Amino acid sequence: MLKEDRPRMISTMNNLKTVLLLGALFGLVVWVGSYWGTGGMLVAGVLATVMNFGAWFASDKIAIAAMRGRQVDETTAPDLVRMVARLAERANLPMPRVYVCPQDAPNAFATGRNPKHAAVAVTRGALQLLAPEELEGVMAHELAHVKNRDTLTSTIAATVAGLFAMLSNIMMYSFMLGGNRRDGAHPLVLLGTVLLGSIGAALIRAMISRSREFVADADGARIAGSAHGLMSALQKLDTYAKRIPMRNPNPAMNNLFIVEPFMGRTLTNLFATHPPTAARVAALQQQARAIAGGR
Repeated sequence: MLKEDRPRMISTMNNLKTVLLLGALFGLVVWVGSYWGTGGMLVAGVLATVMNFGAWFASDKIAIAAMRGRQVDETTAPDLVRMVARLAERANLPMPRVYVCPQDAPNAFATGRNPKHAAVAVTRGALQLLAPEELEGVMAHELAHVKNRDTLTSTIAATVAGLFAMLSNIMMYSFMLGGNRRDGAHPLVLLGTVLLGSIGAALIRAMISRSREFVADADGARIAGSAHGLMSALQKLDTYAKRIPMRNPNPAMNNLFIVEPFMGRTLTNLFATHPPTAARVAALQQQARAIAGGR
């Protein structure tokens, strides 16, 4: 195998991993459904689907409003907008809307239900912190998310994970109303099944998000034409994210950002939406060596 083919193989493996993890999520639904029954599963599934796909359809408006983003153009932020336009053309994407958010915490994100309705945003802190090559790597990473339709993938995972939260609520109200048994099943068995399913779904959803970050890193480096800017940016962003808290009103948005806000060394890292930055940088270093070796 040629060295320059290895990064593409790694991206392919991460895409396959995403498919397998989504399959595992739906497998959890089948397993829990075998205990719960079709009635509760159907109600929970409809509610979760409506809520999450409604959020997906308006994802650009919701995320930008939550971060108080201000749309910019060639008059208000010429360098940034021209950079995004150049990268979007290189990625064969429509020009997304570009926003600057007032937060001092350095970060960036992409959102939108499809490439035609996409938006990319960067915080004021990131614009002040990053050198042009680093910012280009970050914007290329976000455009890779747009190209790969990762908002849709995240919504599917969130819908299945949200199904278990809905089931938990249905079960709670069912107990309160005295309907605590179904076909002879002990209520503690049902409760335990739903709780295990909820934990499993949350873990799998986090794993899906982490696999998409590796793919966006690799594809973003290819869009930018070099992995070095993104590598340097990730190291800077990781360092400053731990010093400057993100004034983000909705922690459920954490998976959108290029580095995860509110990081800490706890067991909740099992549910982290991003891989460790050191692992991301190592993967990009391997990609950079492969590209250099192929020249």
